[in-house]
Amino acid sequence: MLENLRLRHYGAERAQELVDQLMDVYLDAHSEDGPLYNAQRYQRQLTLHMPRAGWELVAARVDRELVGYIYGFPLAPDTRWWDGIQEPIPVGFTHEDGQRTFAISELLVRRRWQRRGIARALHDELMSSRTEERATLLVRPANTAARNAYRAWGWQSVASLRPAWEDAPTFMVLTRKRDQRPSTGAE
Repeated sequence: MLENLRLRHYGAERAQELVDQLMDVYLDAHSEDGPLYNAQRYQRQLTLHMPRAGWELVAARVDRELVGYIYGFPLAPDTRWWDGIQEPIPVGFTHEDGQRTFAISELLVRRRWQRRGIARALHDELMSSRTEERATLLVRPANTAARNAYRAWGWQSVASLRPAWEDAPTFMVLTRKRDQRPSTGAE
């Protein structure tokens, strides 16, 4: 990992000052992922996610440059996170109480900073501060590098999900128990 990498936690109020930088990292990280990953849709996503209770962001900087970040929030009892789940799941799997599941919505690193351990550092920093019984995230099946990293970090695929929003792709649903220890494999 980089010697001059600095990680910092932000709540929604403090993160407002970073929105333009968050957008820049998002667009850079997704520059080759197609039209779905655009500024207008992401601005709408941030506007909907940041006010959620327990929303937390960890930002990574090298010197003064924001090189990546991860954010998420606990799933509320009335969450729509699980809407569109496509495979059979255990009874009660989607039941939420606001403390059961932490949802990671984004883990992004600027393209020129990828493959240097930054994503792992962000992931571990955020996960180490969470008290929920489990965490979840969605990953595109074609994103092999991310899928391999998540597997090495202790995540397991449990289902597929296609969100209700327009032109939504189908994602793999991954989960990880709070006390699950990742392997020491790929980063």
